[in-house]
Amino acid sequence: MTIECVPNFSEGRDRTVIAALEEAVRDIPGASLLDSTSDIDHNRTVLTFAGNADSVGAAAFSAVKTAVARIDLTDHEGVHPRVGAADVVPFVPLAGATLEDCASIARGVGERIWEELRVPVYLYEAASQRAECARLENVRKLAVTGFAPDIGEGRHPTAGFCVVGAREFLIAWNIILDTNKVAAARAIAARIRESGGGLPAVKALGLALPSRDRVQVSINLTNFHRTPLHAVFEAVVKYSVEFGVQVDGSELIGMIPQAALDASAGHDLHWLNMRPDLVLETRLQSLRDK
Repeated sequence: MTIECVPNFSEGRDRTVIAALEEAVRDIPGASLLDSTSDIDHNRTVLTFAGNADSVGAAAFSAVKTAVARIDLTDHEGVHPRVGAADVVPFVPLAGATLEDCASIARGVGERIWEELRVPVYLYEAASQRAECARLENVRKLAVTGFAPDIGEGRHPTAGFCVVGAREFLIAWNIILDTNKVAAARAIAARIRESGGGLPAVKALGLALPSRDRVQVSINLTNFHRTPLHAVFEAVVKYSVEFGVQVDGSELIGMIPQAALDASAGHDLHWLNMRPDLVLETRLQSLRDK
C-alpha cells in the first residue's frame, strides 16, 4: 500500500530549520519527499511525502522530532492558526490503502510522539476518538481551553501540541486579492465556507500577507468532487467585486491530483505557481521511473 503524509510545521522563514525537516524525511528509507512549500507570512512549511506504511510513519515521527528540537512556539509569529511546532500531521490513503489503515498509523505515531518526545497529541478526522476532535478547527479551539489531549497530558513548553490524524486528499489553496484590507478577505472567506452556509467541502480563512501588502482567502478544499476548484474561484471573484477588489491569482500549497485539474479544465484559475511536478500522479510516476 502507499500512504501519503502532509505535515504542517510552524516554521516558514528559517531555511536551516526547513532543510532539517526535509532531511529528516529523506533519511528514512522507503519514504519519498514529493514537495516542500514554505510561506514567510504564514511562517509555516508543508511537506508532502509518500511510501509504505512503516516508512511514512517513521518519516513523520522523524520530522516531528526535528520540529520539537528546532522550533520554539514561544518565539513564533505568523498569520496562520497553530497549536504546535509540528502543528498537524495527517496521513492520506493512496494506492491500496484505506482511511482505517491511515488511522492506525496516526494512532501509532501519536503514541510515539508522546512517549518519546513528551508532546501531547490530539487525534482528528478518521483517527479521532471523540466527536469534539473530528474537525481540525475544533481541536485548535479546544486545545487553548485546556481540553484534554487524546494522548498524554499538559502542554509541551516550547512545542505545544501535535494534532495527528487520517483524512482523504485535501487541496490547500490560496487566492490572493489586490488589497491589503484583511476585512475583505475575512468577509469573503465567511461567505464561501461550508460552515457559514457557503460551498460544500470548503474551509476558508481571510489572512493578511504583510510581506506582499496583500491579503488572501486561504482555502482547504476537502472534496473537489463535490465542489470543483473553479466553483470556489468564481465565488471568490464574485464576492470580491462587492468589495471593489480583484483577484491577483491563486497559489497551490503542496500537491494536487490530476482529477481535480480535469474537473476544472477550461477554467482559468490564475495560477501563480502551477507546474507539472505539483501534480501528484506525475510526481509519483517520476519517482517510479528513476
